[in-house]
Amino acid sequence: MYSKAFGKTALCGFIAGALAFLIFHQGSFWVLTQTGVMQVNTWSMAPTQPFGVPQVFSFIFWTGLWGVLGALLVPKLPTPRWLGWMLFAAIVVTLVNWFIVLPLKGAPIGGGFRMPGVIIAPLVYSFWGLGMWLIYRALQGALGVPSHHRH
Repeated sequence: MYSKAFGKTALCGFIAGALAFLIFHQGSFWVLTQTGVMQVNTWSMAPTQPFGVPQVFSFIFWTGLWGVLGALLVPKLPTPRWLGWMLFAAIVVTLVNWFIVLPLKGAPIGGGFRMPGVIIAPLVYSFWGLGMWLIYRALQGALGVPSHHRH
């Protein structure tokens, strides 16, 4: 059954996932590119297949959905919320990306498990998770989510 609290939780999660992607995820990869650790095309406007949507908008949508899932799952973890968000992004999102998303896009599982990506991806995702938690908390207060629904 849909409730107003569920809707606000989902909205907070979506916005947190999307904004944290733009700021924390892409910001991390931008810093890594600027320091020469790896080359990543951040905030890319390259069209995706098959719809031609700019890549950054596709990622905003999908990371928003990850934020909704995190908002629903993280409160059930026996960890402090900030750590739960970081672990959710670093473990769950990384594994889904490596073993489902990349193969669906025709890439090798885990992107071939090449270094430094195999270490950097979970670290960047955990930083994205921390960003989701920070933004989620701020949005909950702004939207007046009841305390028993706060995560």
